[in-house]
Amino acid sequence: MDHMDINLHKAEVLIEALPYIQQFNRKVIVVKYGGSAMTDEELKKNVIKDVTLLKLVGFKPIVVHGGGKEISRWVGKVGMEPKFINGLRVTDDETMEIAEMVLGKVNKSLVTMVQELGVKAVGISGKDGGLLTVEKKYSDGKDIGYVGEVTEVNTKILEDLLDHDFLPIVAPIGLDENFQTYNINADDAACAIAKAMHADKLAFLTDIEGVYQDPADKSTFISRLTVSEVDDLISKGYIGGGMLPKLNNCTDAIKSGVNRVHILDGRKAHSLLVEFFTNTGIGTMFFPDDAADMLP
Repeated sequence: MDHMDINLHKAEVLIEALPYIQQFNRKVIVVKYGGSAMTDEELKKNVIKDVTLLKLVGFKPIVVHGGGKEISRWVGKVGMEPKFINGLRVTDDETMEIAEMVLGKVNKSLVTMVQELGVKAVGISGKDGGLLTVEKKYSDGKDIGYVGEVTEVNTKILEDLLDHDFLPIVAPIGLDENFQTYNINADDAACAIAKAMHADKLAFLTDIEGVYQDPADKSTFISRLTVSEVDDLISKGYIGGGMLPKLNNCTDAIKSGVNRVHILDGRKAHSLLVEFFTNTGIGTMFFPDDAADMLP
């Protein structure tokens, strides 16, 4: 491909992106950032570049980040063994203290990376301004410690930040009505924020490519799913394990008014841009039953 062909290809890519930029201009986009994309420095830079570009072309992104692998590393450093029940971290007093410290550190490192790219960012936790109010969460009736279920989102703080052209970056920590600190599963926090903010898109950056009817058979990849199709897959037993709560979050968000939900492989460079700005996309997109013919 010669120099002229390369430039023409770049122009075609921009033209393909145009209808998506037009449709989602000034719309709220919630990005849940977690998994391996948080531990690999190169991937981290790519994700932050993607989110920054979304902001600069007129989207209103909100980042909700995890930090599970880093929390587990620090729990191990102090001689404790990380414990999980049904994929949720068992969080005692010491683990809660470590989680809040680690998430705060991760939060400010992401703020710094966004600011380096010339976009104003503000890092907050769910404690700030009463952003995330929680109640104690149980896992199949089991007590898993200071793990919170979001009961209320104070959207004013996020709306104020967006209105003043800041990119909010949220750490999933919340307070209950007695001002006890709780760790929140980052998927749950992102879903609650997307619903409360009436987001047009919610994207989960994960360590999987998307949804497969049979995870052992790569040819069964599903790129688009309606809510009823997800319910059908679950009822037929195709979906299980850690994928089940993630899909429930996806359909719950759609039923609550989020137009599109995406599961993307954060290990692939610029997966957010490929999913949002191309006709074919790269992950699995979820949408309401009555919106099959609309743009992604």
